[in-house]
Amino acid sequence: MKVAVLMGGKSFEREVSLASGKVVCEALEEAGHKVVPLDTNADLVPTLRSERPDVVYNALHGKHGEDGTIQSLLEFVGLPFVGSPASVCHRAWNKDALHSSLEKYRDITGEEGIASWPQGVYLSRDAFKDMGAATALDMVADRVIGGYPVCVKPAHGGSALGVHKVSSQDELGEAVLDALSFDDAVNIEQWIDGVEVSVAILGTGWDAYALPPVEIVAREGEFFDAAARMRNDAVEFFCPVRSASLSPDEATAHAIRAEIERAALEVYRAYGARDLGRVDLVWDGGQARCFELDVSPGMTPHSLFPMACDAAGLTLPKVLDSLVVEAYARGAKF
Repeated sequence: MKVAVLMGGKSFEREVSLASGKVVCEALEEAGHKVVPLDTNADLVPTLRSERPDVVYNALHGKHGEDGTIQSLLEFVGLPFVGSPASVCHRAWNKDALHSSLEKYRDITGEEGIASWPQGVYLSRDAFKDMGAATALDMVADRVIGGYPVCVKPAHGGSALGVHKVSSQDELGEAVLDALSFDDAVNIEQWIDGVEVSVAILGTGWDAYALPPVEIVAREGEFFDAAARMRNDAVEFFCPVRSASLSPDEATAHAIRAEIERAALEVYRAYGARDLGRVDLVWDGGQARCFELDVSPGMTPHSLFPMACDAAGLTLPKVLDSLVVEAYARGAKF
């Protein structure tokens, strides 16, 4: 098949996207497909119409690639693509929508659910700029359960850009300003300590399944922040997550890992995600505290999704081949 691979774009994550796109192109070529790599720009639609690919693979990260923009465009021009539809991407792009998506899913299914999430507040740039929210930052300790430390992060975006651990009110204003430099809204929420885990998922609906969870251990600093993601020596990955990190008892550790995987799948299904995704969470010793669904996981040589595939005994060419074949068979159903 002829596969157009979209990469690059104009988001803060452009360089990561180009690296992901390169790996995706190589894997699809190895699987026997004819690949057309495309950097997204004003000529994208004319190029897609002239190239007439059978299917599109979206390797864009960040704004436009994960917020429903490129997905709605592909739906408009009638090209089948790998990944979640625009409506799902738009909802998942807003990290503050996680709790409402899970609650609605549980109401519909009648399931009690096991995924949890950090409590917090959402504020827009306009609230700070035009409505005086900046004068009320002293209220954060009362509005966020447990008070300080808190996590300050852009409400939309990825790669941990603009994410801060804030230990006191004195640090809060600067952290909020930095987060708002990446987005037009900010989340201020509970800081969750524990085992940082990322769960890659393949499939759709009840056929979706979790790949071995990746444990993330920052060698420097306290979490897998943007700086750590730019340096190979700043973080260690263990896939699957080490049993000893979850419990000294092997049987209990296996049960916790299963609960982590079920929580990630609950988040994935609650959003209605399709084909592939990644759920980031922290096991706090008692619950899987979920933060977000990534609808366009990184595919670089150091990314977590390929790492999980390898641990599951799956090759990236085989996985991506299956995804593009399924997307082509599904066709343009809009």
